[in-house]
Amino acid sequence: MYTTQIKSKTTSGLKNLLLSAFALFAFLTAYSQEERIKWSNSGNTYFTTEKNELIQHSLPGNETKVIISKAQLTPHGSLTPLKLRFYSFSADNQKALIFTNTKRVWRLNSKGDYWVLNLATGDLTQLGKSLPSSSLMFAKFSPDGKSVAYVSGNNIYVEDLATAQIKALTKDGTVTLINGTFDWAYEEEFACRDGFRWSPDSKSIAYWQIDAGSIKKFYMINNTDSIYSQAIPIEYPKVGEKPSACKVGVVTIADVKTTWVNIPGDPAQHYIVRMEYIPASNKLLVQELNRKQNHSKLYTAEIATGNAKIIQEETDEAWVDIYQEGNPYTIEFTNNFTWLNEGKSILWVSEKDGWRHLYQVSLEGKPEKLITKGNYDFINLKYTDTKSGHIYFMASPDNATQKYLYRTKLDGSGKAELLSPVDLKGEHDYSFSADGQYAIHSFSNHFTQPAREFISVAKHKALNEKESIAAQLEKIQEKPNTEFFKITTKDGVEMDGWMVKPKNFDPKKKYPVVFYVYTEPAGATVSDSYGISQNFLYKGDMMEDGYIYMSIDNRGTPAPKGRAWRKAIYRKIGQVNIRDQAMAATEILKWDFVDAERVAVWGWSGGGSATLNLMFQYPEIYKTGIAIAAVGNQLTYDNIYQERFMGLPQENREDFVNGSPITYAKNLKGNLLYIHGTGDDNVHYQNAEMLLNELIKYNKQFQFMPYPNRTHGISEGEGTFEHLSTLYTTYLKEHCPPGAK
Repeated sequence: MYTTQIKSKTTSGLKNLLLSAFALFAFLTAYSQEERIKWSNSGNTYFTTEKNELIQHSLPGNETKVIISKAQLTPHGSLTPLKLRFYSFSADNQKALIFTNTKRVWRLNSKGDYWVLNLATGDLTQLGKSLPSSSLMFAKFSPDGKSVAYVSGNNIYVEDLATAQIKALTKDGTVTLINGTFDWAYEEEFACRDGFRWSPDSKSIAYWQIDAGSIKKFYMINNTDSIYSQAIPIEYPKVGEKPSACKVGVVTIADVKTTWVNIPGDPAQHYIVRMEYIPASNKLLVQELNRKQNHSKLYTAEIATGNAKIIQEETDEAWVDIYQEGNPYTIEFTNNFTWLNEGKSILWVSEKDGWRHLYQVSLEGKPEKLITKGNYDFINLKYTDTKSGHIYFMASPDNATQKYLYRTKLDGSGKAELLSPVDLKGEHDYSFSADGQYAIHSFSNHFTQPAREFISVAKHKALNEKESIAAQLEKIQEKPNTEFFKITTKDGVEMDGWMVKPKNFDPKKKYPVVFYVYTEPAGATVSDSYGISQNFLYKGDMMEDGYIYMSIDNRGTPAPKGRAWRKAIYRKIGQVNIRDQAMAATEILKWDFVDAERVAVWGWSGGGSATLNLMFQYPEIYKTGIAIAAVGNQLTYDNIYQERFMGLPQENREDFVNGSPITYAKNLKGNLLYIHGTGDDNVHYQNAEMLLNELIKYNKQFQFMPYPNRTHGISEGEGTFEHLSTLYTTYLKEHCPPGAK
């Protein structure tokens, strides 16, 4: 059904992943592997799912045994085992939650059926039998293992495992009054999905309530699934519209009474982005952002009274970044706090000194401590070793296109110590065991296929030399074809870029250049990782055909180059990023081997917007453009994203107008192909029609391809990718012919 298609947004629709579909494929492949490898909650074991069975592996010898077999996954009276999509264990490891029969909600398959498997007795019991099939979300064991809580129909339920009695903890949930999970905007922009937390004593549950009742509906039209068209409504807060009202409540299991946390101010003028029980306490820790997202407040709240107290706040002239630890594109992601000192302090990420750094923030009023010191950016936290007093984190002080593992002291007294092998230049990543003794180390660069090894952390040494990355290099390294470079514009801005030259390149001849762009704060395109320079939409070999293919990261992209770099784009999306790209292209066109008459640019989502702006604002540079799923008018996009980076249109509307491609459409001179899915619930199809009207108004000729009912990733429907790829390649070859001259 089309309704399912609309709500079943593909991961490829993520604006910060639509940077290169080959890179996207590598991303998804890497994370699908990580999904199959899951560390246990303690010790030196991990789990994999193989042939629909759960296997436990013990390090360092990697001994294996079956923990959950197909037979154990087969319900009584059935011949078919449950399909194991996700699993978790009770605190005592005696029971397992099995997630199966899943369905998508916007981005991920977060609805489905849950079963409990008693590992000792083998009993397999379905939860929520009286509720609709495939309607349960985010099921979690209580800390004492006696109950499971879950969401269904935007209400929260708790089920007693001994009696199978189901108790509704909320009853007011509707399509727009949402308990225990989130609306479209929260999920899209904050990666908030799982909206409830068990108390440490198993006696209460804290949860978000989102009231989207006042959010206007945006209607998409399905013209193909029936003779009469169908209107598909979605609660979508456009920029300038107030957010969904949000509050946090604590419901006690025994009497089903909710106490609301008293966060001051208008609940429809703020966002609550984190909430969690403070370990071993009867208090919550809550993070609130104001609507402009430039003022963050941390509150502690008493669950019995709801009284809240500010313990820390931070402001930024642009926006306050919300650091997300872990992979936000799995249903496990909860965006929780990282606790220290038995819950007396937390790790906190801030750019207050001009660089993104880790701090230790006390919940008891003690002075905060700067942990990562120096003129470099902390990228990701990998492990906190409270016993030895160290943290392990990713950073790249010398090359913003790469990532390495560092270690430093938790009390801030040490210097960052590089742990990744110095001879492996590129992008490293790590996944640590619960005790920090072992880790999965993965690596790639632009000429090395992704590889991984299990290591002992103490010496960063492979557990099995024959399976080490070093032993794999001979097979996985390729002849480099991607060149990394730096370009400095007349504005004094230095940018990183990569370039792939044609085969049999002759510097005495001139070649067409195709720029790949994204340019916005949600993603960077230049990283020293495998597949980064592959153009997945091109049918054939761009090198063989004779194109120069390149990409450049401008100011405003999330490269680890300091706060000033990233936030130079504030209130200037469509201006700063576009000028940086155009000025870089101006310098590149001075190269003897670049044909200034054959310059093309393309991008998707934010990259589509950049493509339009470059074509319209700098028509003397860019002769051909292919824009996919672009925001043509910034006033049509959602409030969380657009207001974070641009402010409120009620206060600075001119910035939205000055940054929107539609404002400059009258300047089109070159060849434009515009592509959009009519079922795009992210960047609405209305952007296409608004832009088309403006181009028509000024008699600007162009080519347009709407894909019926396709979402932001334009992936649904038989033959869609083949058609899109053929269209893209044919247009590029026709209007920006390949080959040397």
